[in-house]
Amino acid sequence: MPKSLIITEKPSVASDIAKAVGGFKKGKDYYENEKYVISWAVGHLFELAVPASMKDQDKWDMKKLPIMPAEFALEPAEKMTGRANVLRKLIRNKDVSELINACDAGREGELIFRYIAQYAGTKKPIKRLWLQSMTPEAIREGFARLRTDAEMQPLATAARSRNEADWLIGINATRAFTLRLSGGRGSTITSLGRVQT
Repeated sequence: MPKSLIITEKPSVASDIAKAVGGFKKGKDYYENEKYVISWAVGHLFELAVPASMKDQDKWDMKKLPIMPAEFALEPAEKMTGRANVLRKLIRNKDVSELINACDAGREGELIFRYIAQYAGTKKPIKRLWLQSMTPEAIREGFARLRTDAEMQPLATAARSRNEADWLIGINATRAFTLRLSGGRGSTITSLGRVQT
């Protein structure tokens, strides 16, 4: 029987959903009942990859700026490859007929899920479980009002655009200001951009 794969942003939400819906058996990496499989991310599993053409650049140079990749590739974040591969395997399972995004309600939750789906290379139908409360009643009501993928596309596009803009500004502005402030030597990095890690 075909099943829906529910992907949450964190294990605790998967547990809450399993309790609210009922009838689940817990495995190592997921919960399963006759209708659903529930698994989880652990926050952001992916980051935008540094283009291969830049990986071996020891020397920063203003002439190589701006860095504007034609496409943004993903790679699992440090120590997240195992979890990413678990989700990819579940998504690709022939018994899974659709995906339900149950990541946190908001732009970042949407992005986390979209990157998981992209990494899996799936074209399976997607629905959105939008939860702003984790009470059993709110969870059951959320299932009664699943949103369509089309409804969520604007939020997904906004999330992806913001993430890519952060990457572009961070990598280009950091290099430009570092080179400018160090007289072209790049000896002391001046990190710029909205996201500082």
